[in-house]
Amino acid sequence: MRVRLHTAHAKAVPFPSPWSACRPLRRLLMAERMLQFVRRAQAYPDKRAAEQRVEDFDEIYADFQPEQAAAQASRCSQCGVPFCSIHCPLSNNIPDWLKLTAEGRLEEAYEVSSATNNFPEICGRICPQDRLCEGNCVIEKDFNSVTIGSVERYITDTAWEKGWVKPPRPSHELEQSVAIIGAGPAGLAAAEQLRRLGYQVHVYDRYDRVGGLLIYGIPGFKLEKDIVLRRWKLLEDAGVVFHCGVEIGNGAGAVSMASLQEKHDAVLVATGVYKSRELGGPGSGLPGIVPALTFLTASNRVGLGDKVEDFDNGVLNAAGKDVVVIGGGDTAMDCVRTSIRQGAKSVKCLYRRDKANMPGSMREVKNAEEEGVEFVWLSAPEAFLGEDRVHGVRAVRMHLGLPDASGRQSVEPLEGSHYTIPADLVIKALGFDPEDMPVMFGTPELGVTRWGTLKVDPKTFMTSLPGVFAAGDIVRGASLVVWAVRDGRDAAAEMHRFLQGKAPATLKEHESEPQGVPAAAE
Repeated sequence: MRVRLHTAHAKAVPFPSPWSACRPLRRLLMAERMLQFVRRAQAYPDKRAAEQRVEDFDEIYADFQPEQAAAQASRCSQCGVPFCSIHCPLSNNIPDWLKLTAEGRLEEAYEVSSATNNFPEICGRICPQDRLCEGNCVIEKDFNSVTIGSVERYITDTAWEKGWVKPPRPSHELEQSVAIIGAGPAGLAAAEQLRRLGYQVHVYDRYDRVGGLLIYGIPGFKLEKDIVLRRWKLLEDAGVVFHCGVEIGNGAGAVSMASLQEKHDAVLVATGVYKSRELGGPGSGLPGIVPALTFLTASNRVGLGDKVEDFDNGVLNAAGKDVVVIGGGDTAMDCVRTSIRQGAKSVKCLYRRDKANMPGSMREVKNAEEEGVEFVWLSAPEAFLGEDRVHGVRAVRMHLGLPDASGRQSVEPLEGSHYTIPADLVIKALGFDPEDMPVMFGTPELGVTRWGTLKVDPKTFMTSLPGVFAAGDIVRGASLVVWAVRDGRDAAAEMHRFLQGKAPATLKEHESEPQGVPAAAE
């Protein structure tokens, strides 16, 4: 609005609007509710004492109280360029739901959080926030970051308690059906997105429960299983049909890929990667040397009430044993902390680099140290000792050299630095590779990359089979749950375009490189 003076040469002068007049007040209110990092210290939910938490597999963190969550959310600086969102694979609108939480508007905070993330309460628990959102918070250097993950968990846990979490209901039903192979985070995220659009969604999984690694790979002290199981029920209530205990392939009792293609209008492969990387060297085949996922699956099954023979007979049970875990990622941290809870005599983590170069979450390393895990830095296994079964690991000291092609410092053995670590149980946590999908599915025409991951068009997620898409770790390589959720959402959007006749039906060879490369063995 402008007022013109009644003179011959008058100039238009601005008249302040009511909103501009209120700007100082709005800034004052913002300063009162947010930007509290200069007044309030960083605080996480209360953590149970180490001697108490190692006695069970319950989560180690207590729930935030409403005033605690609001106080921590108010520390957000509401910066113009939110690096927390930029470094979140899902581009979550973090400053927005932090502000809403600080104002006590939790239902709105949940709506904003769940708009970009299908499982915010899961990501709030297991994401390595110190490497993603919190690690890139602009106040981190001088004031310590906002506790984003804890607030995210609090928002959605409150939403479940209050009944705000509802099954997705499509505005209209579509006749087209979609098959999803794999009920892990990528498959479940895609299932929810496609169901919202009205498709008839069928999820096939080899295991007897839905969740994939969320159920069988991640221990309960990081993610209690009822958190995952309630999402299963929510999707069933939404109309997603689950077919558990179903193998896809050409084996006896298996469902063939050809039959899925005939029965459904589109197929998504979201199987993840489960093949453990092998550990070479003399004695590497001795009994007592087991893959990480085999060990963790047995422990999680026991926690779910299943009978596991190899756990009962001690093969996959760390009780009373000297345990050595080889690796430095989050899976290795899951193994050492599980071993402690099973009553191991001693637990050592053998890692060939130093602590600063460890790929896992530093928060998890700290938790493991508190619980009694001993880290043996700059050491690598050279051989495994024993006759009928392993009884020791012969290791060699390492030192860090010049950066290699990946940019990380290379590691080289120190001559004459060999030593022996007693070990009754050795757990290999060196990462995962994809299974041979063309052989498994009986589809030799299914294209794979040189890493063994499925070859897809990076824009459309289409494989070399018309109408067959792929997403998650089977394309990206072993990665984080949050990336699997992102890939599942993106693949669902491209499948929708394809089913509506807006996308090509075949893979474009010039765009067929994988989205990611499996991480190097640690």
